[in-house]
Amino acid sequence: MTSTQHTPAAGQGPTSPASRGERLATWADGRVGIFSLAKANLRKIFPDHWSFMLGEVALYSFLIIILTGVYLTMWFKPSMEEVHYVGPYAPLEGVLMSQAYKSTVDLSFDVKGGLLLRQLHHWAALVFVMAMLVHMMRVFFTGAFRKPRELNWLIGAGLLFLGMFDGFMGYSLPDDLLSGTGIRFLEGAILSVPIIGTYLVFFIFGGQFPGTIWVPRMFTVHVLLIPGIMLGLLVAHLILVFYHKHTQGFGPGRNNKNVVGMPLMPVYMAKAGGFFFLVTGVLAVFSAIAQVNPIWAYGPYRPDQVTTDAQPDWYMGFSEGLIRIMPGWEINLWGHTLVLGVFIPLMIFPVILLALWCYPFLEAWVTGDKREHHITERPRNNPTRTAFGAAWISEYAILLVGGGNDLFATHFWLSLNTITWAVRIGFFVLPVLVFVITKRWCLGLQRRDREKVLHGRESGIILRKPHGEFVEIHEPLAQADLYYYTAHEQPRPYAPPPEVDEQGVRRKITWSERVRARLSRAYFSETGQIRKATPEEYQEIVAAHGHAEPQRVPEGHH
Repeated sequence: MTSTQHTPAAGQGPTSPASRGERLATWADGRVGIFSLAKANLRKIFPDHWSFMLGEVALYSFLIIILTGVYLTMWFKPSMEEVHYVGPYAPLEGVLMSQAYKSTVDLSFDVKGGLLLRQLHHWAALVFVMAMLVHMMRVFFTGAFRKPRELNWLIGAGLLFLGMFDGFMGYSLPDDLLSGTGIRFLEGAILSVPIIGTYLVFFIFGGQFPGTIWVPRMFTVHVLLIPGIMLGLLVAHLILVFYHKHTQGFGPGRNNKNVVGMPLMPVYMAKAGGFFFLVTGVLAVFSAIAQVNPIWAYGPYRPDQVTTDAQPDWYMGFSEGLIRIMPGWEINLWGHTLVLGVFIPLMIFPVILLALWCYPFLEAWVTGDKREHHITERPRNNPTRTAFGAAWISEYAILLVGGGNDLFATHFWLSLNTITWAVRIGFFVLPVLVFVITKRWCLGLQRRDREKVLHGRESGIILRKPHGEFVEIHEPLAQADLYYYTAHEQPRPYAPPPEVDEQGVRRKITWSERVRARLSRAYFSETGQIRKATPEEYQEIVAAHGHAEPQRVPEGHH
């Protein structure tokens, strides 16, 4: 029996024994192929732009919500059992309250760091929904929702919807007077649903409102069901972002087949890690200096009481505004009372959200574009889409004002009825006005870009001609700038087939084709976009001004 000894190759020293980490990595590679996965993905390129950080703010806020929520569940008691308060907060001494309310007060005053983490949890939830909404608007205005990202757009919409309702349930769990008023609002909205409203209330609350089981049920939904669904959607969202690659702004060297940016490791991961701690620090500062949801000041919930200045968190404010501006209409039908003053706003609530979430499919149908898009658009280059998004934001904002009409009245010494009627009129007028103004604004910016391409950039140098006229000298744009202003596409309006074919047979044009043609003209006709400069127009201007070395305008889609 002979033994062999490994001899290092020429020019190499003796091989050092593998470390424990290397042995673990080798073991994992033999089973899941970790080396090949790392080699393929850790050097993946991500584009760099400040607006991409909006999605990261939402992601990091969600992580903070999960971490702080786990801590809070260790102290919160989701029970409606009534007890008398005994603790350090003297104004509540001996007051009858639920275990849910008492445990939240104890968490705020007895547990070290409890109040800070409660506020961090609440602030993270507020920022999470805000970041998701702003992130979705960034995606909307730049057209980053186009094929192949429609599914990811819907996932983001689902995350926003679930985040709104999970936040509503979260601030309702302490069973204080403010959150109880919000739950009573929810109960009234459900009761307004014809036929099944009463049954739904009895199912949710286990009987007449408020019942004794809604806090335990809501606690389970808040900490388990909805976060579990959101976590799954978030993972799917990130996987699709990784699979489809990140969208990037157009510019020299960028196209649908490449990505210009920095690698995931180590550059992007280092920036992302630092940004996570920055977001956490800012939220911690908010939590330390800006009080939110002081439930001890409201007291425990009682059905016969209501707080002044009762307002939901901002993201549910537009639903409150729908209720407040709606006239109190009621009708009796077949022996049943229909509370239209609540039911109609309940139906409009999802319509407002779906109007934005379903828009990508409307635009794809109007354009008939089935290509993949990995380059974003400047908002000004699609005036109709940008105007629609601005109108949606204005609708959301005016309903927020309606939801806080009492605060606007008391703080600005205005009439409550005047504010309510202004919001009612603004609900119909403001979006139309904002749409028209935004579209004209975008067309003006497009016209300015066209003039800049053809005549150059203002230099600030004034020249006096021999006959006395003063003119400003314009400097020609660099080739990269010319590309930036002219590389975007400008589709032609859709034209339906002729009513009579080549055989003379009359063809019926469907209503959908007529609607599509009309919408397409609104998007891409002369009233929907300003025709960008062509190379021929540019060369003609250059020749007229006598430039020695004319620059070429890149060929684009005209």
